[in-house]
Amino acid sequence: MPDSLMYSEDNFVVLETNQPEQFLTAAELLEKLKNILAQRQNDLPRDLQKLSTIEAQAQHLLNTYYEFDLGPGEYLQWYAVRLEK
Repeated sequence: MPDSLMYSEDNFVVLETNQPEQFLTAAELLEKLKNILAQRQNDLPRDLQKLSTIEAQAQHLLNTYYEFDLGPGEYLQWYAVRLEK
């Protein structure tokens, strides 16, 4: 039986345009996504437009995406990582 720790997404490596890689907790990444989404409410993918709050949109991004398009030549990507063994 697989260890449930393998499916835990508590930490993420975040890659962003012109920034060094960062390691963020799920809560920190959620806050980062909420801040970005707060500024982009007029330019969201369809599945995010259906969600009524920024909190719900950010949680949906965190759970189902691994990247968010910030515009031409810019990116934000995140990947779950395990920092402990």
